[in-house]
Amino acid sequence: MSNLAAILAALVPLFALIVLGTGLARWRFPGKAFWPLLERFIYFVLFPALLVEGLATAALDPARIGPVLLAIALTLMAGSLAVFALQPLLRLNGPALSSLYQGGIRFNTYLGIAIVISVWGETRLAVMALMIALMIPLVNVGCVLVLSRFAGGDPSARALLRSLLTNPLIIACVTGLSINLSPLSLHPWLASGLRIAGEAAVPLGLMSVGAGLVIHRLGADWAAIVSASSIKLVALPLIAFAIASGLDLSVPETQVLVVFAALPTATSAYILARQMGGDHTLVAGMLTVQTAIAALSLPIVLSLLTLLSG
Repeated sequence: MSNLAAILAALVPLFALIVLGTGLARWRFPGKAFWPLLERFIYFVLFPALLVEGLATAALDPARIGPVLLAIALTLMAGSLAVFALQPLLRLNGPALSSLYQGGIRFNTYLGIAIVISVWGETRLAVMALMIALMIPLVNVGCVLVLSRFAGGDPSARALLRSLLTNPLIIACVTGLSINLSPLSLHPWLASGLRIAGEAAVPLGLMSVGAGLVIHRLGADWAAIVSASSIKLVALPLIAFAIASGLDLSVPETQVLVVFAALPTATSAYILARQMGGDHTLVAGMLTVQTAIAALSLPIVLSLLTLLSG
């Protein structure tokens, strides 16, 4: 399967679910009150289940944790600086700025897994597991902090700490990594149950994004959407490649880091914005546009990676 075919095979179902959610909301099925309740259920139950199972069972190479963690942290820091550098130009309010942040640094994990496996097969599974296990907690901590500071209404250090300690996604990340790094392990039955619940989070989350999409706002939000998309789909993969080269990461590590940096933002960005006071409509627009643009940008990134990796 060619790179383009693999990417389209992963992207088209995601986009179709967003469109389905938009249609269902316009037809008012199953009812206006359904979508906010579904979003809370995803936020407090399904996404945490996805994170606990994924992080608890990830194959981690202790020898590579340090260098890979440093590369991820530097990439996310550079992306964060790029987002905040745009604030004086875009003049966004707090909720919109928090949404720009999520649109600029979050990544669609399931899309990344599908692309890496389609392009490189199982030869990158261990590296990908390590990347995901380190990226997810860092991204979630950053997003919760930014939402708490700019969209939550209470910027005090105590309030920020409380937001971190009580956020279900952060709790899930800590729980999953703690199990992974300890002698404990998930019972197969529990792991299977969490996996089944977690798998429901992605399609339901995408339909929620579609239900929350306000088409006529796409034009009004074009500057923020273009800015977030430029950072996420163009600048961040270039930054990731430069950092990976500077830290002398292996070819597989560099490839996976760059691919994940080049992914469109995640469904969880919408759910998190909805629950923590961010501009969820802006996030829905960003996610929809980035998912569409990724069909063009990801093949270019993969082609350049192939060239540069020899």
